[in-house]
Amino acid sequence: MTDPIRYSPDLEDVQPDEGETVEQLNEQFDIILKTTHEDYGHAVRSVHAKAHAIVEGTLTIHADLPPELAQGLFATPGEHPVFMRFSTNPGDILSDAISLPRGLAIKVLDVDGARLAGAEGRTQDFVMVNGPVFQAKTAEKFLGNLKLLARTTDKAEGAKIALSAVLRGVNTALTAVGVESAAIRSMGGAPNVDPIGETYYSATPFRYGDYVAKFSLVPIAPALKERTGAIIDASGRPNAIRETLQQELRDINGEWEFRVQLQRDTGKQPIEDPTVEWKEEDAPFVTVATIRTKAQDSWDDARVKHVNEELRFSVWTGLAAHQPLGNINRSRKDVYKHSADFRARANGCPIHEPA
Repeated sequence: MTDPIRYSPDLEDVQPDEGETVEQLNEQFDIILKTTHEDYGHAVRSVHAKAHAIVEGTLTIHADLPPELAQGLFATPGEHPVFMRFSTNPGDILSDAISLPRGLAIKVLDVDGARLAGAEGRTQDFVMVNGPVFQAKTAEKFLGNLKLLARTTDKAEGAKIALSAVLRGVNTALTAVGVESAAIRSMGGAPNVDPIGETYYSATPFRYGDYVAKFSLVPIAPALKERTGAIIDASGRPNAIRETLQQELRDINGEWEFRVQLQRDTGKQPIEDPTVEWKEEDAPFVTVATIRTKAQDSWDDARVKHVNEELRFSVWTGLAAHQPLGNINRSRKDVYKHSADFRARANGCPIHEPA
């Protein structure tokens, strides 16, 4: 196994037109934000608007990690409170019969250290999906997809349900011959799996102190692993996922491993193209921490209000040691803030990072 590559700003390839693309992304997200605000009478997130479960837990950073893994947040063993928000990816709140990729946002509290520019509070966010790659190579490519999504926001839900059923069949056929399509999954072709049994990935790379890494979160509690690949029947149940998770997590003590995949070859593990999977045989994932949750009500009213309305999740909220890298991540900085600022203004509810 080759040594991990040391971080250098030269690893990124910043293009001169990235600011223009971000402006256009914000314009498209404004269509989504304004449409849903008018429909619901309440502003929601421009992506991952619908949450299915919000739970509290503890992140335990392992002791005696080797130097290349004892970096940033993970340099100091100990425990941190966390919030975990399970979601699906659209900016409108759709029936769960439209099967979409699962998302997981983690907010780690009581985090000390030099922070990213503009990152308030004492938290570290991780934003993940249940697939190892991102759906678009660049923000410009993602913009093309977003223009279509923006104009179909909260419209023709019946047609979306029918299309989702067709795309699930297409995705199943492709998977059977070894083909994975993040684009088809993002349009409604993902299997309607139980979120608590899924493995989640950062999909995009981040600075990891002196190195570069991607992250994953893997369920290891037997009760969670039993739900891996389990299909939720959402027929006639628009909130089937939320109802299922609320029933399950009342009785489950959850446990997940937080893993780090260090970059070891810039060709095989590119920074600027998140559609390329970093293969584990070239760059293995290694466990650096464990997240544990006690059995709880995953849709507790007070917690849902606090996390959904008063907090935001952003890859740019955290330590300078975990700076987001690559074109997609660079575009997320202003886009995430733009969305959160809209919610705060429209709802009259300021968003503050926990200190």
